[in-house]
Amino acid sequence: MSRRVAVYGAGSWGTAFSRVLADAGCEVTLWGRRAALVDAINGTRANPDYLPQVKLPDNVRATTDPAEAAHGAGIALLAVSAQSARPLLEGWAGQWQNRTVFVSLMKGVELGTGRLMSEVIAETTGAWPDRIAVVSGPNLAAEIVARQPAASVVACTDESTAALIQSACHTPYFRPYTNTDVIGCELGGAIKNVIALAVGVTDGMRLGENAKAALVTRGLAEATRLGVAMGADPLTLAGLAGMGDLVATCSSALSRNHTFGAHLGRGLSVEEARAATTQTAEGVASCKAIQDLGRRHDVEMPITRAVVDIIHGGRKAAHVVQELMSRATKPEGHQHLPAARDA
Repeated sequence: MSRRVAVYGAGSWGTAFSRVLADAGCEVTLWGRRAALVDAINGTRANPDYLPQVKLPDNVRATTDPAEAAHGAGIALLAVSAQSARPLLEGWAGQWQNRTVFVSLMKGVELGTGRLMSEVIAETTGAWPDRIAVVSGPNLAAEIVARQPAASVVACTDESTAALIQSACHTPYFRPYTNTDVIGCELGGAIKNVIALAVGVTDGMRLGENAKAALVTRGLAEATRLGVAMGADPLTLAGLAGMGDLVATCSSALSRNHTFGAHLGRGLSVEEARAATTQTAEGVASCKAIQDLGRRHDVEMPITRAVVDIIHGGRKAAHVVQELMSRATKPEGHQHLPAARDA
């Protein structure tokens, strides 16, 4: 298959992953919405809006034309926001080769439908599962674009497709592992954003490290309960795409979801937090979709509900935290993991 790849989305993660692909020997075309940003990337070899300090290799070029990006690309990687994926993909229908492999770099769940990003890709492109992969893991863009060591997971139901993507992005600093559990990898990447919002709130309120550790641990249990109910392997949630991503996102100031939550914890409104964060925090929209998934699968998700109450219900963070701490006590429940209502 061609080593020409297309990356759709010229934000932090799309730009950082373009550098990974280029360092692995791929010819990369990076699609962006705005002509001024694309011209700047091509003219200066840097992304001035998101990662201005990093020079991109010569085998990365940018375009505003999605058809130009698709031309000759054996792999199409999607790094747009989760909620914009469907309309964009519908508008780009028919531009790819028949055997193009689609890779989701997105970490969210679609509002209204509850679809995972792999499902959105399938519905809009007609690709079968053996041509749809997911990349997920503890991958903070600012560190990866600086070529600091990181590991990730490439998940696809077809092992040969996962291996193809693995080869396309394996570098001395970026180590991808393969997995066939697409659902587990996607849920881990989506739910960790919601837990990071909750951790950010408690950090903004200066509630301490014990509170952070409790949220991370119970957040993992919450993600695993939903994952098991949806057919995921619980070991996936204990790996890089689950616990690994959760730890990185909840503990780093580089995480936009953690940053957004911290703004809320300091007393900013949702709109003020959105303006202060500047980049998309996927958990802000996805938390409602994830809560709906929990209800659909009869899974109790108290941390997700708390985040929804704060962001979309207008409730005070202090009141919601108090309610979380006042819930009825019970056994930790990991020995009954498949039982959806063990909290």
